[in-house]
Amino acid sequence: MKPAGPSLVTEKTVELKDAQLRTQAFGDPANPAVLLIMGVMSSMLWWPERFCEELAAQERYVIRYDQRDTGLSTNYPPGEPGYSFSDLCDDAIAVLDGHGIEVAHLVGMSMGGFIAQEAALRHPRRVRTLTLISSSPLGVDGLPSSTEAYEEHAAAAESIDWSDLEAIADFLRRDSAMLAGTRHPHDAEAVNVLIARDMERAPSFVSATNHFMLLSDDKGATLHASRLEVPVLAIHGTSDPLFPIEHGEACTHVVPNAQLHRIAGGGHEIHDRDIDEIVRVIADRAVS
Repeated sequence: MKPAGPSLVTEKTVELKDAQLRTQAFGDPANPAVLLIMGVMSSMLWWPERFCEELAAQERYVIRYDQRDTGLSTNYPPGEPGYSFSDLCDDAIAVLDGHGIEVAHLVGMSMGGFIAQEAALRHPRRVRTLTLISSSPLGVDGLPSSTEAYEEHAAAAESIDWSDLEAIADFLRRDSAMLAGTRHPHDAEAVNVLIARDMERAPSFVSATNHFMLLSDDKGATLHASRLEVPVLAIHGTSDPLFPIEHGEACTHVVPNAQLHRIAGGGHEIHDRDIDEIVRVIADRAVS
């Protein structure tokens, strides 16, 4: 890999008919485009800046963005999302349109992986490759559920006052610790800074809880990963407590042109010490 260096960083708000999406791009727009799609309740800040910088240094044009109800993008009243899960998939394509990009490599983390898959299935001509980080193949049943410890932790969310920002922050701190792998020590201080930055930046951070309502819908019921025609790379930690490694392995069983890269001891996270490895395998796959 080429050493990472300073990248040109630009910000842009993409205007939709019913929403605005804040985006940030790293690198030269003449390079192959990589669109990053983050998971539930997570703004684009959860894609580490160093990750974006290093991927841009591999001669890629890297775009991250705030999905609806996160960051500086359009937010809706808590409990009243004015959009569907499929709208989030169309939003990914709208971000490409807003940057004048015809085709891109999509990289989805967790729920972002489901969005990326649906976007590729519904807009196949716009997607060159898919990378699914800590995600699961769309429409595949019978895979292992989360670990018992994580399910107990998640169940506690039902008792949280989701209108209380400090209560939400405390839950997110505990959630990040629960999602950590065994390969590296959990960096609680870095997570605290990120959560505080995310909350301070968002005009209505509580609105991000609307994502849970979308997940309870019949998401992508008629779509299946086996219909994906683009090359797929699954990057998955072997200690992921939310989507156990079998979810990543299932991609190679279901998707015709899929590969799996295991992060030994990795959790449901993009750990700073794993960024070099993750960037390398994405750059090797997203080549044109």
